[in-house]
Amino acid sequence: MIDAIITVRHCGQYLQRMILPIFLAATGVDAATGADALPLDKLVMPAGFHIALYAEVENPRQMAQGDDGVIYVGSMRPGKVHAVRDTNGDHKGDQVTMIADELELPSGIAYRNGDLYVGAISKILVYRNIQKQFGANLFTSEVLLDSLPAKRHHGWKYLEFGPDGYLYIPVGAPCNICLSDDEAFAAIHRLNVDAKPATLTPFVKGVRNTVGFDFHPTTGDLWFADNGRDMLGDDVPPCELNHVTAAGQHFGYPFFHGHSIADPEFGTDKNPADYTEPALDLDPHVAPLGMMFYTGTQFPQAYQQQILIPEHGSWNRSPEAGHTGHRITSARMDADGKLHYEVLIEGWLQDNVAWGRPTDLLQLKDGSLLISDDLANVIYRLTYIAN
Repeated sequence: MIDAIITVRHCGQYLQRMILPIFLAATGVDAATGADALPLDKLVMPAGFHIALYAEVENPRQMAQGDDGVIYVGSMRPGKVHAVRDTNGDHKGDQVTMIADELELPSGIAYRNGDLYVGAISKILVYRNIQKQFGANLFTSEVLLDSLPAKRHHGWKYLEFGPDGYLYIPVGAPCNICLSDDEAFAAIHRLNVDAKPATLTPFVKGVRNTVGFDFHPTTGDLWFADNGRDMLGDDVPPCELNHVTAAGQHFGYPFFHGHSIADPEFGTDKNPADYTEPALDLDPHVAPLGMMFYTGTQFPQAYQQQILIPEHGSWNRSPEAGHTGHRITSARMDADGKLHYEVLIEGWLQDNVAWGRPTDLLQLKDGSLLISDDLANVIYRLTYIAN
């Protein structure tokens, strides 16, 4: 059954890629012109915000920036890692270099102290002194860790270094809904990359599939988005935004979803008080990825230290219910600490057909944001100019 679900999901993504040229043709543009044909005018955002094409990259997922400004990009399905350079300072990535290929779903990457880290299902690879490797004929890596589970279902990674210097690594549930005997699944772990050998320890559990997290710029607390389970209906359960306040917390999966929604198979005999509830219920099936705290100075003050979330979008809601997600939202915290769930950018979904699916956000030094889109095969740049 799990294999069947994976096949359906991949078929859905494939069909969306087949539909994209049809959608572009319907809007009166020539699909053969590539990224330049994308209908960016369909995107709706607050006044003062502007979006433009930054670079074309195959199936871009997580992004990281090097000390020299190079943007590193993990590509999940093609098994590749790319480097994107803006060589003339015009805020466009005009040089794309492939660093690696034939990796296993290398969607998660992180950069630290000159080294590039790549998550490839069961392995964490590190490219030492990556900037100096551009002069060589072949990029070389070493295996930092090879003991992570090899299951591909929810096995793709999202990587980020915490303020404690550890590399945080999620391992998703190997299923839609199940309770595995292996506690490595449905959890977030942290890796001491400076230890010899690198050592992995569990951090929090009960996490179905997080593909986006960040650390609060003031408190250092980990916040993460989590993708809700499927097959309970069009409007249940919600996806989640979670706040970690202590190591060892359990965030409910597979027993509870959202705010104390008991799973009909695993949660009927459990007490919701034994688990940590989400900080915020997101809309159902929006597939939140790549969440981050905005700390730049280009956007209005109202966005300072606020959470931004790319929502990759639903894939199997019924046609009459319509798709959800395919947008960027914010979780804005007011003075009383209450979170408000708001839409920042929408329009990647037109007439219930997606022409784009945002996957990750990367804040640049000038305060603008890069947005990766793994359906349109592009990276955008979001800027703000006061009117």
